[in-house]
Amino acid sequence: MLRILLLALAWAAAGAACVRLCRAAVAAAPHQARRSTRPRDRELTLLEAAFLAGGPGRVMDVTLVTMHRRRALLLAHTGWATVVDADTDHVLERSVIRAIGPAGHQARTDAVRRAAGTADAVRAIAASLEEAGLAVPDTSRARSAAAVRQVRAAAFAVPVLTVAALALPGGGVPGSALLPWFALPLLLTLTALLIGRAEIRPYLGWASPEGRRLLAGLITTADGTERGRLTAIAVAGPDAIEDPLLRRALSSGRRERAATRAAHRGH
Repeated sequence: MLRILLLALAWAAAGAACVRLCRAAVAAAPHQARRSTRPRDRELTLLEAAFLAGGPGRVMDVTLVTMHRRRALLLAHTGWATVVDADTDHVLERSVIRAIGPAGHQARTDAVRRAAGTADAVRAIAASLEEAGLAVPDTSRARSAAAVRQVRAAAFAVPVLTVAALALPGGGVPGSALLPWFALPLLLTLTALLIGRAEIRPYLGWASPEGRRLLAGLITTADGTERGRLTAIAVAGPDAIEDPLLRRALSSGRRERAATRAAHRGH
């Protein structure tokens, strides 16, 4: 009886996960077809490209680097940002200044990046790109990611339930007779994962398929000019920064958070 219960749990986990994945794919599909009237004629701005490549955090990376290079902000390799010149008309730069304070004030670069990344100006960029069909809406991306996680969890749970069922007394029923019944939900979840790579994966990132096409065009046009270097940062992130100290200034906080999460997992 316990074996039958475990088998039912395996089928329920696989079925619920696959249904959720299918529903996420169906819900996300309309966003791929939803585009502006002439999407192929549209030219991405630097900050739009940054958002499509890395979301609000990438937008702030480009903004912080721009301010640093014109001496409005000092980004130290220790992970601190210092306001040098608080006079700016750029809406995102004003968000950075508000997150730190007037001239002479300091704050952790990573904290500034997160705080300013929630500004109305960043949300306006996101809304414009979503309306044009170039960005994946937050709800669609979250729904797709949750569905993929559930299918992966089911793919892990089914073998665990199989082993548990085989370890129980069979009451005269050999384990080999149960294996095919457990193999079917496992096959279902693995197949769903393969299908999800094609149907769901485009909606796990920030850019829609059309948005990624425009980003690919930007990569080929990046050059050695200041605009080209900022474009490379927008598309590839801090790794594209040539100055190692500036690159470290933008990545120090993220490395610390990753180390903290690893330490917590170790405990």
